[in-house]
Amino acid sequence: MRKSILFIIALLSINAFNRPVFAQGPAKKSGYEFKIIKSLPATPVKDQHRTGTCWSFATISFLESELLRKGKGEFDLSEMYPVRICYEYKAEKYVRMHGKTNFAHGGLGQDLLWVLDHYGLVPEAVYGGLEYGEDKHVHGEMDAVVSGYMEHLISNRNGRLTPVWKEGLKGILDAYFGKVPERFSYNGKDYTPAEFAEMLNLSSSDYIAVGSFTHHPFYETFILEVPDNWMWHNIYNVPINDMMQVLDNALEQGYTVLWDADVSERGFDRKTSIALVPQEEQEEIMNMDRNRWSSLSDQEKQKLLYDFSTPKKERVITQEMRQESFNNYMTSDDHLMHITGLAEDQKGNPFYLVKNSWGTEELVYDGYFYVSRTYMQYKTLFFMVHKEAIPEALRDRLGI
Repeated sequence: MRKSILFIIALLSINAFNRPVFAQGPAKKSGYEFKIIKSLPATPVKDQHRTGTCWSFATISFLESELLRKGKGEFDLSEMYPVRICYEYKAEKYVRMHGKTNFAHGGLGQDLLWVLDHYGLVPEAVYGGLEYGEDKHVHGEMDAVVSGYMEHLISNRNGRLTPVWKEGLKGILDAYFGKVPERFSYNGKDYTPAEFAEMLNLSSSDYIAVGSFTHHPFYETFILEVPDNWMWHNIYNVPINDMMQVLDNALEQGYTVLWDADVSERGFDRKTSIALVPQEEQEEIMNMDRNRWSSLSDQEKQKLLYDFSTPKKERVITQEMRQESFNNYMTSDDHLMHITGLAEDQKGNPFYLVKNSWGTEELVYDGYFYVSRTYMQYKTLFFMVHKEAIPEALRDRLGI
């Protein structure tokens, strides 16, 4: 069995919090040495801590880099403001669908762009979302309370809803996150959230999501079928080579990239902060003693394959492999991160510099990960980029 029972438990932990509780041991240096080829401006790494709000942390980081790229300066924007807004609208859809849709803490980057359009944004100093006595974000209790409220609401014995259920939900959200500010002062000026967003001069129409799947036609859009896509956003569908060209072209042209990915693979290793897709058979291991290799159990072989004390050869990823992994649930919508640069290992293999939202403590690269090109090809759900970062020929074909 490719994933052990222990690892399945770990996967469930990722899906619950977007942060792997199985990987809380000390960081360790791998056998990899990385050279950064290109590093684009980004704001400091933050910590989503014990929450499932990676979608907001990653997208806020992406927009903060966009502000730096556009010469607007460095901003520290609130991650919990979009989370708070989305909970209300997620609840409304859940009610209208009679509980037959997803109601959880997760989401996609496009959710935050929707908030930008309809409700603006606010600085972190204005809305920290920590009204419950913790120094870091911990949403276990709040998620349980809100989920319980919604479950009992749609199954209540009255047989119909009263007009005050939304006020009850707002009361819970206000208690944990704080009331949404109508006006606030920032750098000596007064703003509404909408006015603040207008000052930032960010437009949701500038950003495009691109993925690669064969169960829908290429060069068209489709609604990505993952549970956290509760708003039913569309992405553009292109072949795998075009998808990777979007990523590479964006970084080379100075645009950072929002990354929605599966991180449940054993090759996504928090302790070394590296993500790889090793070949099933590593020649350098087998050549040591072929008789010993053949006598090892599957578990012992896996341990050797995922020992990153020396650089590993990786699998060759095909379009069919990507699709099969998505079809059989081995590629799932686990985590969003922010790609900010290009790198290579000591053998010249391409890697990407990825800013995560798991803080910086006990991490080898101060909160960043090095992700191989192979892993990107295999485990990407989609990239979000500024539309001008997409190669012109592909942009024309997509009608963007």
